[in-house]
Amino acid sequence: MTRVAAIDCGTNSIRLLIADIDRSNGSPALTDVVREMRVVRLGQGVDATGELAPEALERTLAATADYARLIQEHGAERIRFVATSASRDARNRHVFVDGVRHLLGVEPEVISGDEEAALSFAGASSVLPILDGHQVLVVDLGGGSTEFVLGTAAGVTAAKSVDVGCVRLTERHLQSDPPTAEQIAAAEADVDAAMEKARLEVPLERATAVVGVAGSVTTITAHALRLPAYSPEAIHGTVLPIADIRAAATDLLGMTRDNRAALPYMHPGRVDVIGAGGLVWRRILERMGELSGGKITGATASEHDILDGIALSNG
Repeated sequence: MTRVAAIDCGTNSIRLLIADIDRSNGSPALTDVVREMRVVRLGQGVDATGELAPEALERTLAATADYARLIQEHGAERIRFVATSASRDARNRHVFVDGVRHLLGVEPEVISGDEEAALSFAGASSVLPILDGHQVLVVDLGGGSTEFVLGTAAGVTAAKSVDVGCVRLTERHLQSDPPTAEQIAAAEADVDAAMEKARLEVPLERATAVVGVAGSVTTITAHALRLPAYSPEAIHGTVLPIADIRAAATDLLGMTRDNRAALPYMHPGRVDVIGAGGLVWRRILERMGELSGGKITGATASEHDILDGIALSNG
């Protein structure tokens, strides 16, 4: 048994998993000790400026300091800190890297989109039996980027990271509250272009099942289920028809921010970007239905994702 700490620092949130890894039965199994998430919006303005904003750095490093205390308190033997889209895109990421190194005593890794994709697949596939007999497309819908990862029980077949995400598209296109038809059309054009780019490297039409991971997907699932509160147990492994996901995503996209904030399962840090998350998720699934010739009729939501993959890689 090894106790590890994994930190996933994305465009919108920073998350911590402290877990025990048991390898006694061959395949590694994680037992959660601590799982936390803070919305810090590290990617605030990065799409427009190419730099991490001082206030975003302050929020993120404050959360990292809190995580450092939890890691010490729970006695994790190994720490891996992974940063993704916003950190990849920022010219001044060295300020962020230096701050994390000072707080945690480890070098934060600003990983490539391909490695992000592989870790997302590893995390999702570690707990979902859907891999058996399927070519599964795992879609990691983040704040700054979305990863398309095709694989089987044997591992990743192909992967591509593209620059569409809920924070990026909100800042780039969806400024109105709620967004206008013209803004929505412009954002959808970005998603379509990104999927065509992904198809050059990932044969999306071969997928026989789709798994969605990360906060936009799980929140849309909570909305489709009309949960009385956010419940990872109720969300994880839920399979919904594309029509139900499209309806939930479209509803969220058309709401005002005040109306979204009133939903009992809505995290305050997702209120302003969940509309873009819904737009991306519904468009991906519409296209997957078309590309599969109608074989893809629904998608599975997973609460386990890149964070679990980081933890498993560190054990």
